[in-house]
Amino acid sequence: MKILRFSAVLLVALILALPAEARTLRLLALGDSLTAGYGLPASAAFPVRLEAALRQRGHDVSVINAGVSGDTVAAGLARLDWALGDGADGVIVELGANDMLRGLPPAETRAGLDRLLSRIGERHLPVLLAGMLAAPNLGSSYADAYNAIFPDLARAHDTLLYPFFLAGVAGTPALNQPDGLHPTAAGVDLIVAAILPSVEALIGRIASTD
Repeated sequence: MKILRFSAVLLVALILALPAEARTLRLLALGDSLTAGYGLPASAAFPVRLEAALRQRGHDVSVINAGVSGDTVAAGLARLDWALGDGADGVIVELGANDMLRGLPPAETRAGLDRLLSRIGERHLPVLLAGMLAAPNLGSSYADAYNAIFPDLARAHDTLLYPFFLAGVAGTPALNQPDGLHPTAAGVDLIVAAILPSVEALIGRIASTD
């Protein structure tokens, strides 16, 4: 009997000493055509290229493409619960460009994005908010109101902020498709390289909450 008890104790100790099975983190990329990969092969879309870059850096991460071309903040909010499902560990929010392109009131965009971030916060999911900048032709008053949305809400909701999703790409013809709005595959790779430290900070926040 003593031998059996000793064997049972030893077995439990060995089980407890085993390392926990690694779990693939799931990042939801919630956005519009810039996330969806408009005009590009699926393999060149932002979530796919971001996942590849993260894996090259040793992160066991899956980036889910929840981009829908044409989505405004309101449209993203309307499908948020469905997009999140039950398995997301963190969220990259890239919405608001279509609000600006349609000239929607910045106050409307701000309110919708505020609600969206609050809803994600209710699930206690870390967020990286990707900002946008207003086109110069919309005027300084519009630009001032619109551009302040992203840093203001990032502070209010304690989210990580990447100030301008198209930094280094916007306005560069060689990095954009003929419409001048959507990045080429090379443009996407530049975006990924620039945003990567912010996404790794998001992964760090996820790890700190586990």
